[in-house]
Amino acid sequence: MSFEDDKVALLGHPSYVWRLGQERRLALIDRYAPLQDRRILDVGCGIGTYVDKLRQFSGQVYGIDVDTARISEGAGSLPNLLAAEAERPPFVSGSFDVILLHEVLEHVRDDHQVVAEAYRLLALGGRIVIFAPNRLYPFETHGIYWRGNYRFGNFPFVNYLPGSWRRRLCPHVRVYRAADLKALLRDLQHRVVVHTQIYPGYDNFSARHPSLGSALRTITHSLEGTPLRIFGLSHLLVVEKTAAS
Repeated sequence: MSFEDDKVALLGHPSYVWRLGQERRLALIDRYAPLQDRRILDVGCGIGTYVDKLRQFSGQVYGIDVDTARISEGAGSLPNLLAAEAERPPFVSGSFDVILLHEVLEHVRDDHQVVAEAYRLLALGGRIVIFAPNRLYPFETHGIYWRGNYRFGNFPFVNYLPGSWRRRLCPHVRVYRAADLKALLRDLQHRVVVHTQIYPGYDNFSARHPSLGSALRTITHSLEGTPLRIFGLSHLLVVEKTAAS
């Protein structure tokens, strides 16, 4: 396995190209954690794709990522990008009003510590926005390890395997049930603003098959208003801090 393959498996690929799926997620973030003139931190920001878009709402947007190469690339055009572990963010308590954990918890060394640190960094009344992979989604989208080699792609029903079997195929990435996310917040005083599941944006598929992609979006996005939302790609969880650290 190449170094780059291993890096992709462990750290994932943050968003590089801004398309409909990302635009939709940004609108959801602003809906449940209003962004205008807020102090915002994007944890696991990659090259700063979301940081760039968040700056249309506020001049106080920061991003951190453990991958120094991605931070260096993003810092060529964006301010306030710092190389740091999500478990050890270099900010004082109460520094931010909105903290974004966008598809990052599944990759970090200690997801409990990352959530606890995000909570510490929030001002009273601030909100954490979490997008995290849903264990009930029929596909594992982060690839698998098979016979010692990493295989990129979407693999059906891996998430439905017993935990020990799934960990053998996916030692590089977590996946969450609703109860798992609840457990991460158990010791933190908070109010749940929203907890739901969302389906993909199908951006890559739609680029190749526009009509089918549009139909797929229409059908599955309509399911988000029904009990079938539990099979969506990602959890969307927004919580508000209700007590000082």
